[in-house]
Amino acid sequence: MNPNEARLVPGTVLVVCALVVLRLAAAAWTPLTFDEAYYWMWSKALAGGYYDHPPMVAVVIRLGTMIAGDTPLGVRLVSILLALPMSWAIYQSAAILFGGQRVAVSATILLNATLMAAVGTLIVTPDAPLLVAASFLLFSLAKVLESGRGAWWLAVGASAGAALLSKYTALFFGPAILIWLAMVPKLRRWFLSPWLYLGGVVALAMFAPVIRWNADHHWVSFIKQMGRARIEDFRPVFIAELIPTQIGFATPLVFILGVMGLYAFYRRRAGTSPARVLVSTMFWTIVVYFTWHALHARVEANWFAPVYPAFVVAAAVAAIQVQWAPREQRTVNFCRRWAAPVGVVLFVLLIVQANTGMLSGYRRDATVRSVGVGWSELAREIEAARIRAGANCVLAPDYGTTAWLAFYLPRGSCVAQQGQRIRWVNMREPDPAQLSGKLLYVHEVGQSVPSSVRDNVAHIETIAEAKRKRGPLVIETYSIDVLEGTKGDVLDRSPPPELE
Repeated sequence: MNPNEARLVPGTVLVVCALVVLRLAAAAWTPLTFDEAYYWMWSKALAGGYYDHPPMVAVVIRLGTMIAGDTPLGVRLVSILLALPMSWAIYQSAAILFGGQRVAVSATILLNATLMAAVGTLIVTPDAPLLVAASFLLFSLAKVLESGRGAWWLAVGASAGAALLSKYTALFFGPAILIWLAMVPKLRRWFLSPWLYLGGVVALAMFAPVIRWNADHHWVSFIKQMGRARIEDFRPVFIAELIPTQIGFATPLVFILGVMGLYAFYRRRAGTSPARVLVSTMFWTIVVYFTWHALHARVEANWFAPVYPAFVVAAAVAAIQVQWAPREQRTVNFCRRWAAPVGVVLFVLLIVQANTGMLSGYRRDATVRSVGVGWSELAREIEAARIRAGANCVLAPDYGTTAWLAFYLPRGSCVAQQGQRIRWVNMREPDPAQLSGKLLYVHEVGQSVPSSVRDNVAHIETIAEAKRKRGPLVIETYSIDVLEGTKGDVLDRSPPPELE
């Protein structure tokens, strides 16, 4: 081994650790998004499932807050640290499937350079643990291929089970694995092996708490998520969003390398057939589904997280192993050299913009409503209004406002969403006494108070308006209403639309 190759692994470890430290610093500075605050509330009442997703994101947050407290850093800590084992799994996967330290190092760096990994582990959503689980699933399948030992199917099952506990999208890994086995003649023997099915049993056993929770709650989470695949209104305009958003989340240079790698696999220009087919099926199975989904509804950019382990391996192969024509090689060399620096710069700019708004001249941008900048100050105004009014509890019309209120108001404050009670079915409800006196109802100015509130109180009075700001920009203005004389249950317990 030459001296340059001897330094590859220590250098890669140093780069990955430095990027993790950068994300930890950004996590401590950046307020929670409304989804993160919502999942933080889940973490206070761990269960086998929730209305929206399986429970892994709540477990990840619970572990982090046990270490660093109920702070933005605590909420995000474990998710960010999971980038370390994720990077190890990607390194091993690339090394096994395509051989060579340089491909493995390149795949590891390229994954960490993407905004999908950087922002996806910083902002804690179900996609964060899913990305990690998908990396270990690819590694486990690579070990099945390399070793030929059936026991590795148990690791495949465990990885798939962890992915299923993260997000229902992981269900597509099953068809992807079966397609891989069917397309590679020498792997078809696994269909006759009990190890393949034992791996499936492991995955099913790990997923069992989610099944049990759904069975106890009228299958509401399954109905909600599985219903997304049904096309009722053909609107192909959303397909036009797919590629631009993934160019951004992959970062442009990694995206170029990934596309070139997938093309090289199609043309059989690198690796063995089993390795090429594995990476391709792990990528295309999910991509085909989301293309179908985009025929009728928007596909959020972060939903593609589980394809990124395969995508960056393809990108690394394009960067290191494939022999390109001179013009194409110049493009590859440029992308390989600048992919990581560009990814880091984009991440830093995104964090600065989300927190300050400086880069857009303090005008609105895509981050302004979802990131809770200004909520700490806003919560102090709401708490002062609650004390002045003598209100016992604070109500909100949507889960995002409810979650932000719960996180930023003093710990132990009574906070509840007035409707959509299925979202909070795992959590203890406010005391009846807290809902019988004066209440605050916090909602955006311009939103009407729903009839389920008006019909159950004797008097409603707006006592203040409070603004959420990022620098000079007013993001939202909230109306603070006092509700008096409750005549019945002020919480709307109508069933969710999935059960009507």
